[in-house]
Amino acid sequence: MSIRPWRDIARRPSRQIMVGNVPVGGDAPVTVQTMTNTITADARATIDQIRRCEEAGADIVRVSCPDVESTQALKQIVRAAHVPIVADIHFHYKRALEAADAGAACLRINPGNIGSAERVREVVNAAKANGCAIRIGVNAGSLERDLLEKYGEPCPEALVESALDHIRLLEDHGFRDYKVAVKASDVFLAVAAYQQLAEAVDCPLHLGITEAGGLRGGTVKSAIGIGSLLWFGIGDTIRVSLSAEPEEEVRVGFEILKSLGIRNRGVRVVSCPSCARQGFDVIRTVQTLEERLAHIRTPLSLSVLGCVVNGPGEARDTDIGLTGGGNGRHMVYLSGVTDHHVEDADMVEHIVRLVEAKAAEIEAGMTDAPLQAAE
Repeated sequence: MSIRPWRDIARRPSRQIMVGNVPVGGDAPVTVQTMTNTITADARATIDQIRRCEEAGADIVRVSCPDVESTQALKQIVRAAHVPIVADIHFHYKRALEAADAGAACLRINPGNIGSAERVREVVNAAKANGCAIRIGVNAGSLERDLLEKYGEPCPEALVESALDHIRLLEDHGFRDYKVAVKASDVFLAVAAYQQLAEAVDCPLHLGITEAGGLRGGTVKSAIGIGSLLWFGIGDTIRVSLSAEPEEEVRVGFEILKSLGIRNRGVRVVSCPSCARQGFDVIRTVQTLEERLAHIRTPLSLSVLGCVVNGPGEARDTDIGLTGGGNGRHMVYLSGVTDHHVEDADMVEHIVRLVEAKAAEIEAGMTDAPLQAAE
């Protein structure tokens, strides 16, 4: 389905950088990131988790490098990963040097908290020598003391001033392959800071609501904060921060992008909340279908509605539609058109086969061919 004019998002112009082989900023797609929570020194466990994130669709994965054992394992991790790896560095500038030499595609640092100007210069030189990008990560929870004294508390102006100070440290060394984040756990603070920063710089912006919470609460906060900024056209790469497994962060990130029509990956499900009119158990059916169709990467749409009040109308706008009928017999729509009926007992398996067939058809480039009911 095409994006209608009133849904168009005018994206903020930014210069493009490369994180490994993934472009960030400019006219590149908004990328989805996550971060591992394994002990990085345990390369096998970290690689296994990265693989799950890759399967969920992650474009970039960050790993923490707090000690030399982590940076020693990083070379093996980078070699095994199919996506660029960002090394998360705090305070210890030598870890940044080691991570760059180990093949990290990007270093996540705050130039101001890794020591002297000489140490910053060493990190920049290592990044240049190894083709690393840098992400400046400003966080409301770890603002510099002088800024807290100046402003009295974390505020948008303090976050932006911190970011600009860090940018200046990199620019002074002729380094411009950087992106910036100004994260906060407070949605209003984060959104305001990103809006101010977006007007002050032309670099790519990494969006996130930090320490957002658990899967449910964190998803809501992130959808509001990140979604609002993306709607304003701000943001080139996102990370949804959840107290949940990193692959869940990736899935939520894509759902945010899908809801705004920015990127589409996998099956977009349109479903009703269900009521007494439902012809089948909508809630359980949708849960099962989402689980069974999680492996689909091809963008397509599926409507699952319990009755004929809104079912036919929603089906007109989806690739495949299911509308509840009477006596355990339900209507199936293909490309918005009434096609055939399906019985209760066969419903889930039937819809899974239809979606898989449609995905294969799209992948094969036969989008104009008629879709036959899966037998």
